[in-house]
Amino acid sequence: VFACLGFLSPANRGALMTCSLVLYVCLGFPAGYISARLYKSFGGEKWKSNVLLTAMLCPGIVFGLFFIMNLMLWYKGSSAAIPFSTLIALLALWFLVSVPLTFVGAFFGYRKKTLENPVRTNQIPRQIPEQSVYTQPLPGIIMGGVLPFGCIFIQLFFILNSIWSAQTYYMFGFLLLVFLILVITCSETTILLCYFHLCAEDYHWWWRSFLTSGFTAVYLFAYCCHYFVTKLNIEGVVSTLLYFGYTAIMVFLFFLLTGSIGFCACLWFVRKIYSVVKVD
Repeated sequence: VFACLGFLSPANRGALMTCSLVLYVCLGFPAGYISARLYKSFGGEKWKSNVLLTAMLCPGIVFGLFFIMNLMLWYKGSSAAIPFSTLIALLALWFLVSVPLTFVGAFFGYRKKTLENPVRTNQIPRQIPEQSVYTQPLPGIIMGGVLPFGCIFIQLFFILNSIWSAQTYYMFGFLLLVFLILVITCSETTILLCYFHLCAEDYHWWWRSFLTSGFTAVYLFAYCCHYFVTKLNIEGVVSTLLYFGYTAIMVFLFFLLTGSIGFCACLWFVRKIYSVVKVD
């Protein structure tokens, strides 16, 4: 979005990474707020664990992988290694800005009223009937990532070329369009599969919706492996580990993105459909 508006340009090296870091740090407040409200609405009781995971899990995994790869670059004496002072600055942004904002957002989120369900829910869970092969969790999760990956398949090739083959990427308008198509496809695919499972009287939709659209990241990782074998001539253990380390970060973040899209879409769909139907 910022690139389409002209704030980011391929000529300004590092602008995209800087913008991403600043946005992530500043969005700690809404992250804590939304996480707290959803967790409270689903009847969660371990609110401290929820807030800590919101503040620590994603940046902790990313920073851990990044630090390990930076140690490899230090060991090789590469000029691409990040200085130690920069790592300290990143940790300061994380613990002194992002984490406090997340806790403040969670504080206001827990003080809000829970999201009211459109219908009454039974205190005793209903027994789920035996499911057929097509309504089992695993087949739906595997199939759910096919269409979203098909939306980004072509564009992914150019993005990987810009990262690993030193080619300039400038089609930001088309990239925004592909992202919007990805959001729509993830939402519609997950909603459709969620509807099938609800028709089969399986009401455990929340984690399944997250994993259904999030499984797109598995196809992304498989394509990155194919790209590594067929397009790159990388030799050496360290270079290979660096490639798959950065790929792991990208795949993990993409998994969280697509999984969150699917969950939010299903949450809206389930609340909407039960608000317009009569339930005994």
